[in-house]
Amino acid sequence: MDRLIYTSLSALRGAMSRQTAIANNLANAQTPGFRADLAGVQALWLQGGGLESRALASEEVLDADMTPGAVTATGRDLDVALKGDALLVVQARDGEEAYTRRGDLQLSDSGLLTTGDGLPVMGAQGPLILPPADQISIDEQGRVWIVPEGGDPKQQQEIDRLRLVTPAGSDIAKGLDGLFRARGGGTLPDDPDARLVTRSLEGSNVSATDALVEMIEASRSWDTQLKLLGEARELDTSSAELMRLPA
Repeated sequence: MDRLIYTSLSALRGAMSRQTAIANNLANAQTPGFRADLAGVQALWLQGGGLESRALASEEVLDADMTPGAVTATGRDLDVALKGDALLVVQARDGEEAYTRRGDLQLSDSGLLTTGDGLPVMGAQGPLILPPADQISIDEQGRVWIVPEGGDPKQQQEIDRLRLVTPAGSDIAKGLDGLFRARGGGTLPDDPDARLVTRSLEGSNVSATDALVEMIEASRSWDTQLKLLGEARELDTSSAELMRLPA
């Protein structure tokens, strides 16, 4: 009887992990450059002194869907969409280097260039800080140009260049914070051939309709496993009654 109970319990945990991944995807369906989480099932064999005759199911986020999202022209000078597999280098909240596809760049009061969620964007000299300017633009190579306050609009000055990398040939993994990092540590080399689409944004690659269907399937799986637990309890109770000695 315990086999049925533990089998249903592992399936419940897997369904809960799947629902968590789907809920995270739905929550980021409108986040620029977001890559959907991909959840998968793995068999975890019980280790012990005897034979490995039992395996529990473990469903967790294993990878990210790298399918490109739709690129939409916005006309905003600080909006950029990355071409191909290119990634933008940012400074994660733990201070380490990380990578993202999010291109809705913002300018803080101190002149620090950040992503839409407040992460500093890295330039060739470190976090990219811009002086006061009348105009800011970014070209397809990632170079940042400004017109200083009171300056001639025809005399733009190059301040820095966005650091861009391409993960081709490298193994990257998506973290819980939604950022990509080199698997096992380390950093990716800058790619001088990486290009941007200026004044445009890449949308999330999450399909809200597909995600809702997946959530319904995960909920039904959860309900099925709960019913199996109820059946196991009834079978256990019936077996106990049969084994009782008559008074």
